[in-house]
Amino acid sequence: MNTSGVKVTPVGGTGWAKSSVNAAVFRTNSLITHGDTQIIAWYDGETNVMLARRKIGTSTWETRKTQYKGRAQDAHNVISLGVDGKGILHMVWDLHGQKLRYARSTAPDSLELTEELPMTGEMENRVTYPQFYALPDGDLLFLYRDGSSGNGNAMLNRYDVQSGTWQKVQHPLVAGGGRRNAYLNTLAIDKKGGIHLSWVWRDTGDVATNHDVSYAYSPDQGKNWQKSTGEKYRLPITIENAEVAWAVPTNSELINQTSMTVDAQNRPLIATYWRPQGTDVPQYQLVWHDGQKWRQSQVGERKTAFRLSGGGTKRIPISRPQIVAGANNEVYVIFRDEERGNGISVSQSSDANRANWKTFELSKQNVGLWEPTYDPALWKRQGQLHLFMQRVGQGDAETLEDVAPQEVSVLEWTPPKDDGVN
Repeated sequence: MNTSGVKVTPVGGTGWAKSSVNAAVFRTNSLITHGDTQIIAWYDGETNVMLARRKIGTSTWETRKTQYKGRAQDAHNVISLGVDGKGILHMVWDLHGQKLRYARSTAPDSLELTEELPMTGEMENRVTYPQFYALPDGDLLFLYRDGSSGNGNAMLNRYDVQSGTWQKVQHPLVAGGGRRNAYLNTLAIDKKGGIHLSWVWRDTGDVATNHDVSYAYSPDQGKNWQKSTGEKYRLPITIENAEVAWAVPTNSELINQTSMTVDAQNRPLIATYWRPQGTDVPQYQLVWHDGQKWRQSQVGERKTAFRLSGGGTKRIPISRPQIVAGANNEVYVIFRDEERGNGISVSQSSDANRANWKTFELSKQNVGLWEPTYDPALWKRQGQLHLFMQRVGQGDAETLEDVAPQEVSVLEWTPPKDDGVN
């Protein structure tokens, strides 16, 4: 695979690096493009919320220190960005079971932010894992967890770009019943505007109780949901009625908060990792639907064993995977692995059965405990993969690693011979 086109563009600032808060995989989004402007966010070494923007195709960034700070010591407290159809920037930050912290830009294409605002004003006091998604009509979806690990519900709101207001779509969408919670992967929005959702269940606060990759699909932007078979869900979705795309038992090192996308035929692709039964080594996995049934493929071949157990942010030798797909059904899984030197790696597959994978490095620079996040708008529009890049540390269970602030950059790569994307 030709990676000679990789370019790393410094943003012009350094980021907090004692935790992985700037480089957690569930930042949706860490950087985002609207029109010809790309915007990126991070915490600096003093935990200030920083924003920067540039024109696509240039290397000069305009940087702004906002009026806000966050508790960057906790890697859950990520900054997530969305941009609506009018060019207004929406930002949430500093959330791990806390009251919603949300602001938006005072004008289109501005980095100046409003005071903190509510969204719907309902179920906004115990927010974690905030995610923004742009809809084709310019509206935004906002997905988050209300509650806590082992006891939480997935909530979905929608921002109406014409009225400038938020409404609840599903409160809740996926319910834990007071006994567990669903850890959602990123949503995938297909060419028809359909929404694909996947998750794992966790029965307690211990990551070892993660189990089962589950799935739901909405043809109408979150109002109604169904299984891959077309059977309609009675909402909220619970463990009793959830479709299991791939059964994975507890104590399998199944990770939570990973990623998904769709292929050129709008079929879901879910990237994750778990330890296959009878083995000691967790492997990256692809769970995907071929139009008839769910299938599973191992991505590459790892050799280093590890175990997942306990609560809080874990110090793990591999990142959670990020996934994107090309127009000719190429699949790219982006990750970091200690046994490969903690650089930025990609595994790529082009065959229909997802049996053959080529793995290569986009960067051999040691990025520490980094996980991949990317600019979804730029990938969808131009087939350019722009990754947030910063070396970060992370101690186990919300402890810190003594790493000085590190340079914030964007790694840019356009896969060869790819004339369209999803």
